[in-house]
Amino acid sequence: MHIFCPLRTTRFVLRSVTSFFECKRMLPSYPVARKDESVVDDYHGNSIADPYRWLENPDSDETKEFVDKQNAITNPYLNSCPYKEKINNKLTNLWNYPKVSTPYLHGGKYYQFRNSGLQNQSVLYVQENLKSEGKVFLDPNTFSKDGTVALAYSAFTKNGKTLAYGLSKSGSDWSEIKFRDTESGEDYNEVLKKVKYSFVTWKHDNKTCFYGAYLHQEGKTDGSETDSSQNQKLYCHRLGTPQSEDIVVVEFDDPQIRSQAHVSDCGNYLVLTPIKGCKNNLLYFCDLKAVGEIKERLPVQPVVTEFVADYEYITNNGSKFIFRTNKDAPNYCLVVIDFDNPIESNWTVLVPEHPKDVLDWARPINNENLVLCYIRDVKDTLSLYKMETGEKILDFPLDLGSIGGFSGKREHTEMFFSFSSFLTPNVIYHVDFKQPQIKATVFHETKVGDFDPSKYESNQVFYSSLDGTKIPMFLVHRKGLVLDGSKPCLLYGYGGFNYNNSPYFGVSRLVFIDNFDGIFALANIRGGGEYGEKWHNAGRFENKQNVFDDFQYAARYLIENKYTSADKLTIQGASNGGLLVAACINQAPQLFGCALCMVGVLDMLRYQKFTIGYAWKSDYGSSDDPEQFKYLYKYSPLHNIGVPVSEGVQYPATLLLTADHDDRVVPLHSLKFIAELQDKIGRLPQQKKPLLIRVDTKSGHGAGKPTFKVIEEQTDMLCFVQKSLNLKYYE
Repeated sequence: MHIFCPLRTTRFVLRSVTSFFECKRMLPSYPVARKDESVVDDYHGNSIADPYRWLENPDSDETKEFVDKQNAITNPYLNSCPYKEKINNKLTNLWNYPKVSTPYLHGGKYYQFRNSGLQNQSVLYVQENLKSEGKVFLDPNTFSKDGTVALAYSAFTKNGKTLAYGLSKSGSDWSEIKFRDTESGEDYNEVLKKVKYSFVTWKHDNKTCFYGAYLHQEGKTDGSETDSSQNQKLYCHRLGTPQSEDIVVVEFDDPQIRSQAHVSDCGNYLVLTPIKGCKNNLLYFCDLKAVGEIKERLPVQPVVTEFVADYEYITNNGSKFIFRTNKDAPNYCLVVIDFDNPIESNWTVLVPEHPKDVLDWARPINNENLVLCYIRDVKDTLSLYKMETGEKILDFPLDLGSIGGFSGKREHTEMFFSFSSFLTPNVIYHVDFKQPQIKATVFHETKVGDFDPSKYESNQVFYSSLDGTKIPMFLVHRKGLVLDGSKPCLLYGYGGFNYNNSPYFGVSRLVFIDNFDGIFALANIRGGGEYGEKWHNAGRFENKQNVFDDFQYAARYLIENKYTSADKLTIQGASNGGLLVAACINQAPQLFGCALCMVGVLDMLRYQKFTIGYAWKSDYGSSDDPEQFKYLYKYSPLHNIGVPVSEGVQYPATLLLTADHDDRVVPLHSLKFIAELQDKIGRLPQQKKPLLIRVDTKSGHGAGKPTFKVIEEQTDMLCFVQKSLNLKYYE
């Protein structure tokens, strides 16, 4: 699972609203949401009320009115920040720098995404060679006036003459696939619709591709619906024909399985790695060479038929396939499976599991090599191995940071990778295997305005959580920091789904550090993938409370060591991180002054009933299970809002953020939570801090969001923090 409407005002209105809030020193009057006391569910003998069930219907007039009323009190509060215009200008100026991706070689030409600075969507350029200036090949900014149509993915044919590209509208997970001739730059007539949770993979005939879709789904399919998509089918499409002629080639009896497919590097096999949740997949394959022309369902052969581990296809030599897996290897390893004899007893280990470092990904290159990226104490390392023996050849020297992009295919004699860190915007490296010495040379280095990294410092600390587990945390701030507890601090976390939260460059963090003289902290709490499957499992299912404890003890560490104080500490998280933030303000409101809860999963008893929520059961469990219900109900943010027991303690200033086309974590989570929060807490006499929600339009979970919306959203969050904590703004 892996993250809105611009609120520009005139200078006159901004002054007026500011004056009102500063003079009155009062909180907005929260809308009164209707409580339907008749809605009570029985969970294994436990009666649980759900009075705001009506907010689960995004199309009802009552829900729309509720959203309008919430925005009507949130927008003036955000606009009343006296520094809003300055914050927005600073963000805009910092964001306005050229951005480029690693070059990708297809059909003898190089393709590269570029953004001149403030373009809403990055543009795909084509170059005849690495030294040529290049020209525009595909500009997503031309697909909508407001930039809300985004390029979701792209896939070239083997010969590079055709590009399949997916377009997503308003941030939805739904996409449409179009096809472009790379020579003429013209699109083919056909469009593949109702594509979701799928990419495109091409046969080596350069005319046939496979994709997953829900062509049978009725009703809305624009991202504003809440229904789950069931029974995905894998289709075969032939270039130049209408979608109505596409053939269903693979489908599974389980309606929740999504069919992930990859044509092998040799082109002779279709590798299927079906997945149901967010971890552990099955493994099947089809001999495409034996099938010939595809006219009906494909005959697939099973290799793994139970959801017990992850299997990721890397490459193959004939019938011998290399997979990255955590089968009997919590930190992942590379194994070879011979499809001529695929029983597990015949598997061999190519690169063994590292005792501490986590194998994050692997790619084939130069026909005989593998590039392996390991996570070492939340820092990326990159190494080159021999494909045949699994022997390491060399390590590429890297600073403390993350690898954000890689390009290069098995047959290529060159590769590119990008590197970034908290203080390094982006450096692209080039490796040419035709040179006498294999080494990475700088191909491109991104410059951000007058940003001077020498003025800042970042370091990693390890603190003890409630049970004594050592948790890593990064800290970024200006040099010469005095530990007196006076600095505002922004603490970010995620803690779920085996996701590694590594160091990366962020403009809004610089504004927080520079203009509020603040500290940014990133806590690598359990539930993530920083230390492999053991770290992940320590934050899954009944162990989820470890995640919340880790985050709260990060706050305690920052306060006790005088980096900040509770009244100047802001916590932030998105999606699963939104769950983290909401659970923590329920459990320990005294630790935080402010909370930014973005697109959070907040109703843990019903989340699995909407869109892709059923897939998250692999991390959370489900209230349908009596034992799992017990721990879900114990921490579910919606069901654990309560008056703080300690006298004088109030909830931190809280801003929820969601959007009308988020079909990953549907808005109803945030709507129900804010209704309950305002009713139970917002009307208490001791609650002086605001509890608000920002509901955007034509936006989704975060992917593909146009630049102007990103800047507006970041502006509003910084304004909320400044106003709620009364922070000084430094020019």
